[in-house]
Amino acid sequence: MKYPSDQAAAFDHLAALLQSHGELVDAELNRILPAADVPPAPIHEAMRYSIFSGGKRLRPALVLLGCEACGGSLQAALPAACAFEMIHTYSLIHDDLPAMDNDDFRRGRLTCHKAFNEAIAILAGDALLTHAFEVLANGLPNGSCGRLVAEIAAAAGTPGMIGGQIADICSEHMPPDSELVRFIHDRKTAALIRQAVRTGAIIARADSARVDAISSYGANIGLAFQIVDDILDVEGSIEQLGKKAGKDAESGKQTYPGVFGLEASRQKAAELVALAKRNLEPIGAGACDLCALADFVITRKK
Repeated sequence: MKYPSDQAAAFDHLAALLQSHGELVDAELNRILPAADVPPAPIHEAMRYSIFSGGKRLRPALVLLGCEACGGSLQAALPAACAFEMIHTYSLIHDDLPAMDNDDFRRGRLTCHKAFNEAIAILAGDALLTHAFEVLANGLPNGSCGRLVAEIAAAAGTPGMIGGQIADICSEHMPPDSELVRFIHDRKTAALIRQAVRTGAIIARADSARVDAISSYGANIGLAFQIVDDILDVEGSIEQLGKKAGKDAESGKQTYPGVFGLEASRQKAAELVALAKRNLEPIGAGACDLCALADFVITRKK
């Protein structure tokens, strides 16, 4: 199939692809997660409440698209795609807690701790993270399982997402700092996005040059994604975002608009996306969908 040459057609193609991949991931998540009435029912109900609350399914899509771009199969990458969504959802549940960002809404409905209670929300996040690594251990190809489990743990742990989260918390109400905001965003958001698309390439048995290329792509779109999130928090509304806007400034967060201003932040995000698409040159024609996804990152409104 020839890839659409104009951006509107490319976005239509990408939207259809993301919908089909999202449906595939949701069906598999429904299969591998305990049913809501399986004892102890409250925890399983809360896990499902948060997993199936909507969302872009960006990280699982990147696993699948990264695998396809390097000649692999969707079925081989599906367990990892589901694991990334569970890890991401766990992080959102915990981010929303009163001790963290203290949010009442996520994706247009009550956050997990508001729909249930704080104890159940904490345990639901813990359970999703634990189950994600069970799925990875059982579902990754034998030749790459140990390597990928270690890499994904690092991307989700203190070298990656959790390291970014603690830096984010500890830097609240500090003077704007360009190096610090890059440190936070590279770890809090970009590390897991980079690892998602990298994981897909490794599952497809891509050579080291293609794995490195696709990893650089992931790092750049991951940072661009978070910069756009910062911009949307300034300009968006609860109707668009599904959560309260303006929380970053209210909490004294280190953000790109806070450090550089809105226009410079938009320019930086566009530069990162352009660089990400250049990173994909070693992948060849198989990278078309990843290029379209990079463009989507800086045009999205939620």
